[in-house]
Amino acid sequence: MITREELLKTEEYWFETIQNEIYRQVEAYLRENNLTQSQFAEKLGVTKGYVSQILNGNYNATLKKLIELSLAVEIAPVFDFKNLNEYIKEDFQKRYEMQYNPLFNLPVMQNRMPLVSGSASNLVDVKPAGDYLIIPEAA
Repeated sequence: MITREELLKTEEYWFETIQNEIYRQVEAYLRENNLTQSQFAEKLGVTKGYVSQILNGNYNATLKKLIELSLAVEIAPVFDFKNLNEYIKEDFQKRYEMQYNPLFNLPVMQNRMPLVSGSASNLVDVKPAGDYLIIPEAA
């Protein structure tokens, strides 16, 4: 099994992520506009089979086709390129917040979190260390 950090560094992860987003955008557009795959294919000037491939995840588009498809579903094809290591840190923080915030309903701040010990409540520094967080012992 690989770590999330290793996963985020693979081509397959990003390909699947983009492919899933294309599916979500096309499916939402079809639903919101009450269009069938055939009607959408006609709008794009492609076959129904091509649209079916997109919706089944059997789609490996050129950049030009990706832009064409984005515009067809009225979505701006904006790409946001980020430093991979910074993205991994942001992903780690988001996943940490999703995991612990809902459970305890605690406000999580950048690299700090509330620590409740008995009746005392203090803010402590939290340091990411790989896949773990280092939380110092309460004083």
